[in-house]
Amino acid sequence: MFDDFLFRALVAGIGIALVTGPLGCFVVWRRLSFFGDTLAHSSLLGVLLSISFDINVALSVFAVASIVSLILLRLEKSTYLAGDSLLGLLSHSSLAIGLVVLGFLSFIRFDIMGVLFGDILSVNVNDLLIIWIGGALILLILRFIWKPLFASTVNYELAEAEGMKPDRVKAVFTILLAALIAISIKMVGLLLITGMLIIPAAMARNLSENPKQMVFLSILGGLLSVCIGLYTSFEINTSSGPTIISVALILFILSLTKIKKKY
Repeated sequence: MFDDFLFRALVAGIGIALVTGPLGCFVVWRRLSFFGDTLAHSSLLGVLLSISFDINVALSVFAVASIVSLILLRLEKSTYLAGDSLLGLLSHSSLAIGLVVLGFLSFIRFDIMGVLFGDILSVNVNDLLIIWIGGALILLILRFIWKPLFASTVNYELAEAEGMKPDRVKAVFTILLAALIAISIKMVGLLLITGMLIIPAAMARNLSENPKQMVFLSILGGLLSVCIGLYTSFEINTSSGPTIISVALILFILSLTKIKKKY
């Protein structure tokens, strides 16, 4: 069964969709889409370091993305720059450093397009283990921090007054985003992972009437995007990652019809 590359791709996509659903809702609620882009861009450096020192790609990407996220949280406290300015600074700086390092690795052959845009059809059994075990750990930790994270999303001051330590919870959440990017590289690549986070959640936002319903619809949207996107890419011979994101975009556009009916 796992000898079929398309089946492995489907299992990997389902695993990622189950994780991006709830995390994507918080990204939309907390307006952190640019934050996801920053972590994704910084992850290129993690990929290059893994190639240079022959270590696991997911582990290297997770380490670099986590460090960047913690640096960002620290700078938010110690500088007078606005959050979007810090995000732009770290996003483009980390991407530039990654490209400079790439120039020194010209003697090493690897698929840079697969890193940037994903190659889910090359997923192997070890990748499936990383995706499902890592995804399960992410969801488990998210379950533990769900209440304080949701409370600080709704009202930061009230959550702080209740002793929920919203700053610590935010740091844990950013590390969970870094972990998601690390396990999602082969699916949609570093440049498109934010789309997998935001677009299904945005679609769910248009259709849902409460937070729980939004999480469920976000997961459903991600699953549909993966299944339809994989089938379409196989039939018309297109890149799997961009095709999955394109399907997610179509689902979002279709969700806009409900908003028009309301008004």
